[in-house]
Amino acid sequence: METIVLENNQGMKAILTNFGARLMSLFIQDKNGLHRDVVLGFNHPEDYLNAEEKYFGCIVGRYANRIADGKFSIANKTYHLACNNGPNSLHGGIKGFHLKTWSIISQTKDSLTMSCISEDGEEGFPGRVEVEVHYNLTDDNALHIAYTAQPDKATPINLTHHSYFNLKGHDQGSVLEHELQINAHYYSFVNENLIPTGPYAPVEGTPFDFRKAKPLGRDIRQEHPQLDLGNGYDHNFILKTQNSQEIVHAASIYEPKHGIRMDVHTNQPGIQLYTANWLSGNDKGKSNLPYTANTAFCLETQHFPDTPNQENFPNCTIKSGETYQYVCEYRFSTDKKC
Repeated sequence: METIVLENNQGMKAILTNFGARLMSLFIQDKNGLHRDVVLGFNHPEDYLNAEEKYFGCIVGRYANRIADGKFSIANKTYHLACNNGPNSLHGGIKGFHLKTWSIISQTKDSLTMSCISEDGEEGFPGRVEVEVHYNLTDDNALHIAYTAQPDKATPINLTHHSYFNLKGHDQGSVLEHELQINAHYYSFVNENLIPTGPYAPVEGTPFDFRKAKPLGRDIRQEHPQLDLGNGYDHNFILKTQNSQEIVHAASIYEPKHGIRMDVHTNQPGIQLYTANWLSGNDKGKSNLPYTANTAFCLETQHFPDTPNQENFPNCTIKSGETYQYVCEYRFSTDKKC
């Protein structure tokens, strides 16, 4: 396991490891000129091995989010996956990309490229897939993440970045006062296993309406069956209903005390909002303080949950000879409300 430090010309700094291609720390300047580490995590790469929460800061694959009943079919052949989330396969299964030691391909002052290989049959998925992820700190204070993946046979691919963010600082408690805006009119209504059911559900008139910025905590304790299922927000929001390479502004989130704003841009069709509902406090991070529920949020740009089993969702199956290409960018600024 290696640790890599990136820095742009504005003083923004990222600390990464090739174990899980993880972002360990991300230092952003607040409105008073102080640099705050805005992602949850640990001091050393090996600490992630023993963490209760396995996904801090990692690249998730081969399929981010849930696949119902741990199975799907391609060309009338059914594939059975490792189930690690009740009846679901979650985030690539038991030994997904988050537990791989990635190869470092290249590194500069402000960029890092890593690769890994997922073999045919790994966690039940068909085909051998060669994956690369490229991290770059731009001089306009963005964390730019670009992915490519090439399979040798048809297989679902859905990669995402899984940082737990707290724009006050990783050890500064609840994020429920952060003000969030999501550019989505619909979200995925889910069943008791958090698998999408039926058509897209309108956000209007529900706690899931973030079309105008509001505090994360304003509606999170409302009596609503969808919030009860996830113990808070753990839902996919619809950015696009068809695949395209168009990069869209997915979401903005602002922390009023220190004035840090993060804008999320992507060419993916969906974004998963997760309010760290299941952090138990058993993991003690870089400050040796326990990470508890709602002390972070995730904004994971990706395909919709259970896409391999949902014919009306944007397709996620990549064939031999095709290349999966995906971009996510987290842009940071100060004292600029949503």
